[in-house]
Amino acid sequence: MTRGRFITLEGGEGVGNSTQLQALSNLLQSHGYEVVATREPGGSPGAEAIRKLLMEGSVDRWTDETEALLFAAARSDHVARTIRPALDHGYWVLCDRFIDSSVAYQGVAGGLGVDKIMQLHNIGSGGILPDRTILLSVPLYDAAWRELNRDNGVLDRFGKKDGQYHQALNSAFLQLAAADPVRYRVVDGTGSVEEVTGRVLQSIADLL
Repeated sequence: MTRGRFITLEGGEGVGNSTQLQALSNLLQSHGYEVVATREPGGSPGAEAIRKLLMEGSVDRWTDETEALLFAAARSDHVARTIRPALDHGYWVLCDRFIDSSVAYQGVAGGLGVDKIMQLHNIGSGGILPDRTILLSVPLYDAAWRELNRDNGVLDRFGKKDGQYHQALNSAFLQLAAADPVRYRVVDGTGSVEEVTGRVLQSIADLL
């Protein structure tokens, strides 16, 4: 059986990852592909339990080190229980955030360094990387407006962080994309949902 494809959607807060993941999943399924749509943190029972610890509470609930360890633990369970089995069955796995978010959030914006985050990933998840990472790029002001206007304006711990943190995130993601042009595709996230979905689909056309 041919191994499936592993696609991740990345970006800062409010760029539209979740919306585009669902749209892409529906589109691929309509063309006959078997798709598993998942998210991080989460995507398996154990990881969803850890998600509550990570996303709820005050901004300073955890240190950056603790945050990185919790994300690595959630990802390890997610990979073992959901991602690898689906890929082994030949399914397409679409994931809202993955290791690149940990690199950007805890490694760069949090100051822990990329090497430490990748060490945790190698230990917990065997260093698995996506076949394609789609970085949705949206101006910081527009992303902040979207974030405030979703979920009735209730922000999670990361949405509550200051503008300097979010600017650091944006820069980190763009640097990651520039360093790995084979895996990454930067997609303009502005415009209608349908327009962005068209660009997202084009960014994986070579894998279809």
